[in-house]
Amino acid sequence: MMESVVSVDWLINYLDDPNVAIVDCRFQLSDPSWGRKQYEASHIPNALYLDLNQDLSSPVQKHGGRHPLPDPQTLGEKLEKMGITFAKTQVIAYDDSRCAFAARLWWLLRYFGHARVAVLDGGWTQWKKGGYPVTSHIPSRRRGTFTPQPREEWVVDVEGVKARQEDENAVIIDSRDPDRYRGEREPIDPIAGHIPGAVNFPWKTVTDEEGNLYPPAEQRKRWLNGEVSIGENQEKIVYCGSGVTACVNLLSLHLAQLPQGKLYAGSWSDWCSYHNE
Repeated sequence: MMESVVSVDWLINYLDDPNVAIVDCRFQLSDPSWGRKQYEASHIPNALYLDLNQDLSSPVQKHGGRHPLPDPQTLGEKLEKMGITFAKTQVIAYDDSRCAFAARLWWLLRYFGHARVAVLDGGWTQWKKGGYPVTSHIPSRRRGTFTPQPREEWVVDVEGVKARQEDENAVIIDSRDPDRYRGEREPIDPIAGHIPGAVNFPWKTVTDEEGNLYPPAEQRKRWLNGEVSIGENQEKIVYCGSGVTACVNLLSLHLAQLPQGKLYAGSWSDWCSYHNE
């Protein structure tokens, strides 16, 4: 579990390690400026900030969903300025939203070919609960070198999803809350419901209510032995509302030591955008 998850007890010993970069990913969809304000007020010492809308996504287009994947070169330059060197620097991502945004950075870096990345188990909540130091000081770091090498095969688009809807060797996984999956509630997108054939694995069931990740054995059981289960070797296409919280499920698959899942990056917000065409 140490490969992709670290504890607050681990991190306290590496705060000043030049080979470790800590990234605060706190964010609120309802108030996009909230996360940066929280960071500027108080954060883990030596942490820098990345914003979901401004840094971990590219501008919204007609299609592609509400949080399109960021341009690799643009994010790569930002990572360099943060002192992150490709394949060398150990990145630790945290938030206070049950990994919702930290997992997006975790997945993005691995998608770019940078495997040295982990999420902080329990995130900001666990850090504060443990009484560890916080600061408002914004650090500076020596520039790194980062050349993204995107793994394009980790991503599918709307046509890729359609091509797998009738494929018994593939499974489409909806990561949203059950009521959104069932179409009973849709607070954001113009259409309620889910992609036909998709099964529901809510992203919030990857952690407890305080954001602590369940251990690998429980993650595996969740996928293979729950009320809804999938085949271990089925191709897994994961989506959510806009490709963000789906990354929590991709983290779960990784911790469960199941084959690499694929992200439908545009997710439901992209699927809806073709409704009237």
